[in-house]
This record gives sequence, C-alpha cells and structure tokens, in this order.
Amino acid sequence: MASASAAPGDSFKGECVARKKPVCGFVTSARMFRPCLLALFSSSVLLAQTATKPLFWPDKNGPTLDGVVPAAEAARLPLTWNSDTGENIVWKTDLEDEGHSTPVIGGDRIWFTSATADGKKQYVYGIDRQSGKVVHHVLLFENPSPEELGNPLNNYAAPSPVLEEDALYVHFGTYGTARLDPQTGGIVWQRRDINVRHYRGPGSSPALHGDLLILTFDGINEQFVTALDKKTGETVWKTNRTTDYGDLDKDGHPTRDGDMRKAYHTPSVFKLGGVDTVVSVGSRAAFGYEAATGRELWTVKHGGFNAAIRPLVHKSVLILNTGSERAHTLGVRIDDKMKGDITESHVLWDREKRNASESCPVLVNGLLFQITRGGIVTCMNPETGADVWEDRFPGQHLPSPIAAGDRLYFCNDRGDTHVIKAADKFELLARNRLPDAMTATPAVADGALFIRTKKQLFKIAAK
Repeated sequence: MASASAAPGDSFKGECVARKKPVCGFVTSARMFRPCLLALFSSSVLLAQTATKPLFWPDKNGPTLDGVVPAAEAARLPLTWNSDTGENIVWKTDLEDEGHSTPVIGGDRIWFTSATADGKKQYVYGIDRQSGKVVHHVLLFENPSPEELGNPLNNYAAPSPVLEEDALYVHFGTYGTARLDPQTGGIVWQRRDINVRHYRGPGSSPALHGDLLILTFDGINEQFVTALDKKTGETVWKTNRTTDYGDLDKDGHPTRDGDMRKAYHTPSVFKLGGVDTVVSVGSRAAFGYEAATGRELWTVKHGGFNAAIRPLVHKSVLILNTGSERAHTLGVRIDDKMKGDITESHVLWDREKRNASESCPVLVNGLLFQITRGGIVTCMNPETGADVWEDRFPGQHLPSPIAAGDRLYFCNDRGDTHVIKAADKFELLARNRLPDAMTATPAVADGALFIRTKKQLFKIAAK
C-alpha cells in the first residue's frame, strides 16, 4: 500500500477571495472576478498537469447522473478490500478540514471541496489519480461571519462539483460559485452575489445542461432556481418558487423562521413531453421548469421538506423523493399533458414509509434500490411502488449507493461498505471497512473506487 507523502499544505495554495486581490493581481468587481492570468503558473507547472480526458466521473452521480457505473468499469471494480492488511488499497491521502462533497474525476485529476469547521475558509482539492499526491489545495472563499449550521450533520462544503473537459464548477451555496480551469486550478469566473439564508448550511449541488449551470437556492428567506451562462457566469434566468408553504403564523410570518421552506435538492434535466425540463424538488412542492428559459411548466404538491434526492426516470415514470424524516417516494406519469398542477392527475403511486432522505436511489435491472439514513435498504418496483424485499444495515447512510453491473455498494458513517446483489432477493456479497466515516458517494475511474472518508481519500483497485 502506498501512502502519499505530500501534506495538503505543501501544495500550491492560490487565493482568490472576495474584496481582496486574486493571486493574479487582476482588479475585481463586487459581482464577479475577471479571469486570472495563466501566466501566474510557470511553464514547468503547466507541463506537469495532465489532460482531463476522459471524463470518468464528472458528476456526484456519475457519467449518467444516476449512480450507475459504466459496464466496462464495473467489471473491473474490486469486491473486497481491507485497510488493515492493505488488500486492494492502492494509496491513501490525508485530508484537511471537512466536506460531504463527492469527488469528480477527469483524466488523472480528482477534484472535491472542503471547508474549515467554522466555515470561514473554503477550498478546492485537486489530487493526482495515479499517486494520490495533492496537486492543488486552493483557498477559494473566505467568510468573516458565516451563518451557523444549527445542526451536527451538515458542513460548509456539502455541495459536490461538476466537471467538463475544460472546466470545473464548484459551488458553496450562498458563499460562492466559481468556474476553474482544471489544467491549472486557476479561477475563470466567480459569483458571490447569489444569496439566501440556508439556516442549516448549503447542500444543493450544481447541474449542467448545454451552456447552462443550474443552481438551486431554497433558503428560509428566499427560494428560487437560477441558471448561469457556464462560460461567463452571467445570469441567464432566475425563477422563484410559487409554493404555498402554508406556514404563516397569526401575524403573517413564517413559523420556525422559515425552517420548513428550505431544501437541498440537486436537479436533473429530462426530456418530458418533448421539452427539456429541469426537474427540481423544493419544500412542499416539486416543479418542472423549461430548461432554456426557466418558465414553470408544472408542479406536484407534497407534504415534505428538506428535499435532497435527485429525480430518476424509469420508462414513463418520473421518480421523486419529497424530503427528510417523513419522506415519501412518488411515481409520476410522464406525458405531454404535464401542465399546471398535476398532483391529482399524474401521481401514480405514493410510498409513504421507509424512504431515503439523503442517499439517492439507484435503478438496476428494472428495480429501484434505496436506503434510509438509518440503514433500511429496500428493493421496490418503480412502476407500481410495491416493495420486493427489505433488509437493514448498521450505521447512518448519507452517501448514495453506486451500481456496478449486478452489484450495489452502500457506504456508511462507520467506515463500512456493504456490497449486495442487485436482484429481487437480498444477498450480501461482502462487507468492507475503512477506518473512518464516509459521507461522500464513491467515485469510479479506470477500474478503481475512490472513497472519501472524513479524514482521507482512498484509491481501491484489484491488485
């Protein structure tokens, strides 16, 4: 087993912070930084950077945004590993600070975000995929007085990045969004003026569609979805939620300071009824927006809040999750009549209990698999919502499972990864343990698993 020798602090730290000069010395505006000069980096550093092709794992939910590992990769992933004996552990790298964000991988570079526990400093990591060496550990944003999290679960680096061959997009909710050059780690543009009160920290990850970077802001004071031009950072559209939250007190103020209005959802774009549609779940309602303009197309009312789970499509059924605690899973019929309030007309089934709250479900072989935070894992029929089987794993489950062929990998806060058969009968194939909690979803590249724990990043591959 190899262990990367370079400490995170030994690598280059570029600093581009609001109201301060970026490392390249360009003048900034209050709204957006101008591109940093690539001349900052010496020719030797540029030559040392590797290409971002291929895009192995460009999004927290993989290349197809649904947690499914490509078949060629899935066939090579190890079934077992052991951090004590070194079995199938290629390298491990120590990490600083905190973060729930899932790594994204292109070429020989792994990217993810982190933040200090108090939220005053937020970073992006760039790690060499072959050696585990920290190539970039860049301070992006400083926050003199970040809003307190108000809960022990979240942190200030929960949203995951998204990656293209020529761009890395990182997002920290109200604290800032930036496009970086993945060859150099330099900032291309950044925005710090899109703001809400998250109240319990940011959680929604960005999504890409064409030339748009789509961001979700469901705070306690404002709730909206917005799309930026991914090349310039300029706002293309912004659409406010039209939800009736039903939470006003006798004086007309939201109860619990608006706590029931927030959500952490990451949207996906599907062609529904012939229209490219941003499917976005907020507190108390889910929406379909026209991707090009942000125009609201339809809504499904629900009783949940804190929605966090990405939607899926199975045949002509749109699968939605409504939020935390008493979350429901809904099956919504897809057709060309999805207009206005479709709650009564299009909801096919409503699963009321034992639903995931943070961990995204995954579809394999016509079956839907999901796991609750408390570890109840369920196989169900996505066309009817009926249960096929149910079992339970120990620990808390925040990471989403990934599907590799006929295997499913589930990670928890005890360092366990349970591998089961993706089938209509429960079958445990392996239980593997790493020495610390896992809250980020595993990523896959070139036949290897990359698992971020609380303190380390592991490369796991068959030796």
